[in-house]
Parts: sequence; structure tokens; C-alpha cells
Amino acid sequence: MTLPITFPAWQRPHWQPSDEEIVLQFYVFGKFDAVRVPSLPYGSAGLPAGIESTNHFHHALRAWDGYPLKGAMGKLFKEESPQAYQRAVDAAEVLVVRGTIKDAADTGYLRDVMGVLAGLLDIGGVAILDPQIVSLFDADSWRRRYLVPDGAPIRSHLLILRDGESEPGRSWIHTRGLRKFGRPDISLRNVPDNAANHAGLLCEKLVELEALGGHFVDGQPLEAEGLPDGFVARVGGSLEDPHFNNTFVEFRWPV
Repeated sequence: MTLPITFPAWQRPHWQPSDEEIVLQFYVFGKFDAVRVPSLPYGSAGLPAGIESTNHFHHALRAWDGYPLKGAMGKLFKEESPQAYQRAVDAAEVLVVRGTIKDAADTGYLRDVMGVLAGLLDIGGVAILDPQIVSLFDADSWRRRYLVPDGAPIRSHLLILRDGESEPGRSWIHTRGLRKFGRPDISLRNVPDNAANHAGLLCEKLVELEALGGHFVDGQPLEAEGLPDGFVARVGGSLEDPHFNNTFVEFRWPV
């Protein structure tokens, strides 16, 4: 028999104690068996302290102001993931997994939560919504993304976006989801279109640095091979920021 794939718990070699907090939130849609969630085969002993799950009848949750399948967000999910959207809409129950925990020296907390989500799919879950990366998955697509040999890469837990700037020929590359690691999201402004691929790779490196515990302070210069001079970190944002729902570290591409 093939054993389930377990999730990694990355060590964070750049981590130092801080007052930062990790925020996790997921919605699992389905009709769940009344049994213990089988998370142990995925390497998880259950939800860590600070993260809780609450089960709701779907019809009751639809009236909630923060219900995620209505309005502009619901329209987006319906267009981008129609099969997952329909399965989520038709589900009888919604299990909400969310909470805040202190910054940690490894990502065992994420392993434990992801193991619970995988176990929920085994007992009646049909779709998982991750609002931090604005993504809705049916059970199969979630498993393909996260249940992979040696564990899904850090990049899979985040969203990297590219949008146009007001100046023609320039792009804005930015992330969502670094709250899962208790870190600000990354923003690269004024990126020339001919440097977009280079900037995307830089963004992935910065994401990994932060996810593994790294910090940036306001005014900190960034130097790396192949980068032009003049990159300086600017810290801003808040949990109410509409683009990030998080603080961010921003670098402006030198002219």
C-alpha cells in the first residue's frame, strides 16, 4: 500500500525571536464524517495551539458578511475555478480553520495545519478555499498542488502577481500570503518589462528568504548579483491594505 505523503516542517535558519504573528485561514467545504480527522498519516498531530476549527451549516454561513463565495470574490472563483466553485456552493457544511500564533523557528505549525486539511478531504471535504492567496481548489487540484513527493515548495503556499504600472513599459510584481509565515509581503515597483522575468526570480528568492525567517528593515539596501544599484527596502502597509491584507516590504526598480 502506498503511504500518504507527509508535509515538510522547514527549519528557518534566518529566524530571530520577534513579536510578529503568523495568520492562517482556510475554508473546507463538504459533508464531513463524524470521525477523528486522519491527519497523522500526513505527519500532523492535529491543529497547533492558537488555530481552531469551527463547523457551520453552509446555509447559515451564506448570510455572514465575510462569506467568501459571494460578491466580487465569488465571481472570480466561479470564473477561474468553475468546478471547485460549484462543488463548494453545493456543499452542506463549511469547516473554517483559522487562528493566529506566535512567530516560530520552524514551520511545524504549517505542516500540522496542512495535514489536517488533507485529512478533511479524506472524510468528506470536496473543496478548499485559501483566501490569503485568493484561490479555490477542488479536492483533486489541492492534492496535486500540495501532496507531492518531498513536499510542495514554499512558492506553492503563496501568490505572485504581475500588474501594470501607470508608466507604460513598467510592471508591479507583488505577493500575497506571507502572513502564513509571519512576514510582510513583497512588492517590486517600476519593473521594466524587459526585466520582468529577472524580477520574478528575485521575488521568489525574497519570498523564500522571508519564509525561512529573514527580515528587512526600512532603509535596508538590497544587493545581489545582476541587480542594478539603488534597491532600498521601504516598509509599509497593514492588515487592512486591500492589495496585501498584510504589511509589505517594497523595493523600487532604479530608473
